[in-house]
Amino acid sequence: MIKAAAERIVGCLRAGDTVARLGGDEYAVILADMAQTQDAARVAQKIVDAFSEPLRVAEHELFVTVSIGVTLYPSDDTSVDNLLKNADTSMYRAKERGRNTYQFYTADMNAKAGERLALETHLRHALERGELLLHYQPQVDLQTGRIIGVEALVRWQRQTGLVSPADFIPLAEETGLIVPIGEWVLRTACARGKAWHDAGFGFLRVSINVSARQFRQNDFSETVAKVLRETGFPPVSLELEMTESLLMEHAEAMITRFEELHAMGVSLSIDDFGTGYSSLSYLKRFPIDTVKIDRSFVNDIITDPDQAAIASGIISLAQNLRLKVVAEGVETEEQAAFLRSRRCDAMQGYLFSRPVSHHALSSLLSEGRRWAPIKPPV
Repeated sequence: MIKAAAERIVGCLRAGDTVARLGGDEYAVILADMAQTQDAARVAQKIVDAFSEPLRVAEHELFVTVSIGVTLYPSDDTSVDNLLKNADTSMYRAKERGRNTYQFYTADMNAKAGERLALETHLRHALERGELLLHYQPQVDLQTGRIIGVEALVRWQRQTGLVSPADFIPLAEETGLIVPIGEWVLRTACARGKAWHDAGFGFLRVSINVSARQFRQNDFSETVAKVLRETGFPPVSLELEMTESLLMEHAEAMITRFEELHAMGVSLSIDDFGTGYSSLSYLKRFPIDTVKIDRSFVNDIITDPDQAAIASGIISLAQNLRLKVVAEGVETEEQAAFLRSRRCDAMQGYLFSRPVSHHALSSLLSEGRRWAPIKPPV
């Protein structure tokens, strides 16, 4: 494949241009004597277009994408090393924009790349430095008002303050660090869940988000089984949350993985239901226990009839399929009352509690705090 890709790149260039393989699946192209900047853009687009057709290797057709970074001499720099760094920086920018495209280098892009590299370096040491921690957001039964579960949410506490999950989770996904971080989250949440059970809260279920990259690990099921065995946390009290898009990737392999986990007694939940590549067929094909209504459908259920209809439809569909329903992002009594009137099973949101430390969650459980429902709207 590497050779076939090289041949395709060479086919897009002039006889006097230079192409070299830097390593792995990365190539460098030098375009000499360009008449204008736009010529580089034309060549880059020509290479992108060349990869729209599959690469033929033996009897196989391989579909690949290409991301291209472009830097100009002498306007961007005059050093060979710096020009290569510039091209590499803009190539990663092209990847961030969805791949199969090209990006020119700018100084601002270089600054952002430096910040990203520094963040990645710190993230690689976050586990060993004990900088990661978990917060827990309660899930409340909408009929009884009782806490029935918690969702474990990872946080990164640096000396400079908390880092937003929106900043470091995508980076962890891209670099593969999400795998060891995800295992740490699983082990820490299960150990904490066991402590709560030992304290007399055996009814509590702990939900953990699982990324696509984690789930695709061949030994993921074995890792879950090992953590449950070592922490003593009962499988029936663990719920793993996946996104809809995960189910669409390699569906047959995913079904096998789901069945392995379900056979252990672990519950499986679909997070942000209705926002991904929705296909009702997977609700029947996969051993799913719970669907979570995304907060985008909860925000305006009181004022927007369409949003109300979608939320009601999800609840009704889940009930008919004997699935539980948890509504996310519940912030007002009116939203909670609406969901309760539609017989949604549980809610999660700021109305009852923000994500809190395990100490604060222990206090909520010890106090027996409940949500007192108001009368549903007529």
